[in-house]
Amino acid sequence: MDIDAKPVPEFLAQERDEHTPAELQHFFLDFEDFWERRLWHQLTTSLDEFFKDADSAPQRLRLFENFVLSFSDKINQLKLVELGLASSQQCKDEAGNPDYQQALEFLTKLTKRVNNPDSQDAYVYATVEVARIKLCLTPQDLAGARTALDEAEKILDGFDSVESIVHASFYRVNSDYYSTKREFFQYYKNALLYLACVQSTDLPLSKQQELAYNLSVAALLSEKIYNFGELLLHPILDSLVGTEHAWLRELLFAFNAGDLHRYNALAGNFAKQALFAEKEGFLRQKLCMSALTEAVFRRPPHDRTLSFATITAETGVGVDEVEYLLMKALSQGLIRGTIDQVAGAARISWVQPKVLDKGQIESMRLRLGEWDSSVSRLNHYMEQKLAEGVGA
Repeated sequence: MDIDAKPVPEFLAQERDEHTPAELQHFFLDFEDFWERRLWHQLTTSLDEFFKDADSAPQRLRLFENFVLSFSDKINQLKLVELGLASSQQCKDEAGNPDYQQALEFLTKLTKRVNNPDSQDAYVYATVEVARIKLCLTPQDLAGARTALDEAEKILDGFDSVESIVHASFYRVNSDYYSTKREFFQYYKNALLYLACVQSTDLPLSKQQELAYNLSVAALLSEKIYNFGELLLHPILDSLVGTEHAWLRELLFAFNAGDLHRYNALAGNFAKQALFAEKEGFLRQKLCMSALTEAVFRRPPHDRTLSFATITAETGVGVDEVEYLLMKALSQGLIRGTIDQVAGAARISWVQPKVLDKGQIESMRLRLGEWDSSVSRLNHYMEQKLAEGVGA
């Protein structure tokens, strides 16, 4: 868009009279007043309020290029980028569809403008959003997006502190990149870090459901994720309750508990997600490992020698698959111990901790009760022996 050469007062008056709804016209009187009095903070606050009003959308790009840029070096650079991002959403083609190429050019110029030593947080913010636009191009510029994200990450790592909006933007776009690449572990990690930077309840319900769905799929399909605790405890997972994807939430809890019957009951839904249908064998193996860790967890530390027959019964794998299952669980760090091929048994010394559901908590309560009884019996025995010794 070409910048209008009109003086600021004339531009604001024309914009107010010709393009602004009556309920928003008072903003333009404030804009001119604050601009003339050089009250940059008040002007920024007023602009921010105006840009957040949905009815201001058609005017944002014109206002940014013809007004905001005239004093861009006078205001908070992070806020300048925020206003620029809101303006870039109005880059559209003649049909009214997003024009990502125009948006990329707009944001690239903005990125260069804020690339100063004292505004590196704003530079990172703008750079990350450039990466986001590159992921929206057709075809996607994945290499360009990765380069921009790597540059942003390097600068972020050097900050002692930075506004949460910058970190949130980085993790959000980074997770989008890994989602495109189908790198489930990296997506899962970055999406959870994004959620740590925002209040999930502030997100639109549709966005909460999208994140919960994608996180669930990533957790289940990743070859590196066997502990879903952080996701199971996050309130965003509850956004799936009552939706067509509610079965995914139930499936996560089935995996966490190593519940073969619950898994089998839910497996009929796999046809709804093509990736699950493709990787059904992997999912069953992953569930069997969860069932193995659950079987170990339920036993007291002094009784964690499991025969191959017991493992077969607990996990549903064939006798000839038990050793492979144990080696896989050992290699993934889910358990520690030894395999006795001669005795046909596994001696487990440690099992990876995980989030407990109500049934698992009840099991732990019973075990603690048994331990308490055992300690009481030992105490009673010691008192008896002590009394006998004194009597002798």
